[in-house]
Amino acid sequence: MKRTLLKTGDGSYTLHISEWDEQYHSKHGAIAEALHVFIKEGLYHWISINSSPIISIMEIGFGTGLNGFLTFLETEKSGLNVDYTGVEAYPLQIDVIKKMNYTSLLNASEEIFLELHTAPWEEKVNISENFNLIKQQKLFSEITAENTFDLIYFDAFGIRVQPELWTEEIFQKMYNALKPKGVLVTYAANGNARRAMQTVGFSVERLPGPPGKKEMLRATK
Repeated sequence: MKRTLLKTGDGSYTLHISEWDEQYHSKHGAIAEALHVFIKEGLYHWISINSSPIISIMEIGFGTGLNGFLTFLETEKSGLNVDYTGVEAYPLQIDVIKKMNYTSLLNASEEIFLELHTAPWEEKVNISENFNLIKQQKLFSEITAENTFDLIYFDAFGIRVQPELWTEEIFQKMYNALKPKGVLVTYAANGNARRAMQTVGFSVERLPGPPGKKEMLRATK
C-alpha cells in the first residue's frame, strides 16, 4: 500500500494510506492524539492507581513508533521503569521513519527515536536504564500472552477499514494478555468495539477524546 506524508493539525506528521483513505494518526494532531489517549489516559492513569515503579506495556500497532517514543520520554522525566512490547505485522521502512518530524517538535533525541526502529526484532533491547523494548512482528490474532501486561495501547487501524481487529476474538486476546486490573486504552469510541470489550469481561469507560474527537475508550480487566 502506498503511504504518503501528511502534516496534521499540530504540525506533526502522520502517514496517509490512499487505498483506505486512512491515517496512522489523527489528522487533527498526531502528537496531540498520542499524548491524550495513550500517555494521559493510559500511562498516567495507570500510575495514579498503582504504586509500583515498574510497568509492562504492549502496543498494538507499533507503526511510526510515536507512542513508544513518547513513553520513553516519560520514563526520562518520571524515573518509571518500562518494559515495552511493540507488536507490528507490517513494519515501516527506515527511510519513511526518517521523514517523521517528532523529535524536532518534541526537542528530543533523534538517535533514540531511530534506535526504536533499528533495534532487532524479537529481542529484548535496553534503550536506556529505564526503558526496555521488544518488537514482535506478527498479526494481532497471533498474540498468545497471558497475565503479562499492565497496560495495552490499542492503536490498530480503525474499524471502518479493518473491522477484523475490533472483534470479540481480538479483545479476548487483549483481556487474556493483561494482568488483573490491567488497563487498555484506545482512541476509538465505536459502539461495536465497546460491546465486544464488555462481552469478553472488560469494564469500559467513555472518556473525552483527543482534539477533533468527542470520545475515546478505556477498558479495565
